[in-house]
Amino acid sequence: MTTRNLDINSIILRLLKKKERINIHDIAKTAHVSVHNPAHRRAIQRAVRVLVENKTIKAEGNARARTYVKASSGTLEGIPVTERASDLLAYITKPLHMRSPAGYNQDFLSSYEPNRDSFLTDKQKSELNSIGSSEGRIQPAGTYARNILDRMLVDISWNSSRLEGNTYSLLETKRLIEIGEASEGKSATESQMILNHKSAIEYIIDAAADESITSHTICSIHALLSENLLGDPAASGRLRQAPVSIGGSTYLPLDNPHVLRECFEIITNKLNLINDPFEQAIFSLIHLSYIQAFEDVNKRTARLVANIPLVKRNLKPLSFVDVSRKSYADALLGVYEKNDTSLFCDLFVWAYGRSSQKYSAFQQSLGEPNLLKMKFRNQIHEIIRTMILQRVEGRNVVTRIREMMNTAGFPQTGSQEYDELFQTIETEISSLHDGNIARFRIRPNEFRAWKELQ
Repeated sequence: MTTRNLDINSIILRLLKKKERINIHDIAKTAHVSVHNPAHRRAIQRAVRVLVENKTIKAEGNARARTYVKASSGTLEGIPVTERASDLLAYITKPLHMRSPAGYNQDFLSSYEPNRDSFLTDKQKSELNSIGSSEGRIQPAGTYARNILDRMLVDISWNSSRLEGNTYSLLETKRLIEIGEASEGKSATESQMILNHKSAIEYIIDAAADESITSHTICSIHALLSENLLGDPAASGRLRQAPVSIGGSTYLPLDNPHVLRECFEIITNKLNLINDPFEQAIFSLIHLSYIQAFEDVNKRTARLVANIPLVKRNLKPLSFVDVSRKSYADALLGVYEKNDTSLFCDLFVWAYGRSSQKYSAFQQSLGEPNLLKMKFRNQIHEIIRTMILQRVEGRNVVTRIREMMNTAGFPQTGSQEYDELFQTIETEISSLHDGNIARFRIRPNEFRAWKELQ
């Protein structure tokens, strides 16, 4: 048997279901190959390396004594996933030539019966409704979103743009949205992407009282998100008339415009028949991403449409905070290539929990304290205090944060811990007000003097 024909990832995961700890010799024996064959050994090492990098398994020990165990928590970059989702992840992380070509499967859509079928379990929907509830639940549609509009505009615009590779930071996004100041060194495309999100979010809040989510609603959201970003301006808000491809995937979306339009209408009709707002949200995300109805900007459109049911019910919005671009893409690959939603559902549930924490007045009751933030608490406080006392202007805040982080004993630049701490500092600064500045030993007059420069 050649290494090309070996499904080594699956072999490793099956072994770890039977044994707590394995090594390369165990893998080779199960695969019926020789560990002394250089080609076979390299193939096994490559597979192991990918699974370790994806945090599906964990390496312990050094050199010849190295063994592998199943990751104790989180296989999708720290996001806990089910066993089925873990198996799916093993498939979609295989090299492209080892994954089967897949076309658009109309049965995936036609077989779904609203309120009979469900991507989410009853338990998941119940838990999501519980953590997503707000005090404005019984008020008119969109009340909660309007109450947190400023924060919602920044959070969703930044996170959704970040998932598309946009390099704006949280504070830079906040300045662009609030005062229209583009950040130096950023492209016009990045600035336009964020401003388009702002317009689309305002649109879905204004449309909260509408009876249903129509095809016109979805096309309008796409038009707002894609303004000035497509080669053909007429393509904004218009169903595509040409084939598209998905980079890094074996999936080929529909290329028949007539069938695409029919399926798009079916998606819209079924979406409005679903009773549960979270099932509506995930149905939007899955099927609008899968059909690729527009020439581009499909995933962004799906994320904004998914928030409409939540806004209508005065539930906390979904911003995909702390979800990496790779995790999001991997979860969608399972939908694209296998019509398997298990990985995306796990990501959705986890992401909504994180988003809810962002908007909850009782954040501490929804999760454990941030241990990394606690570890660097003094350094974080000193950076924020320095920003205010030295009256650092808004356009210079991001640069100054990075300068201070590089000299204050923080983790190495570019590491996951560094990025998380940078975002923590940005969030703290953007959340400053007269009522919480005492935490940083700042007087009201000092805060006001700094605030005037922002």
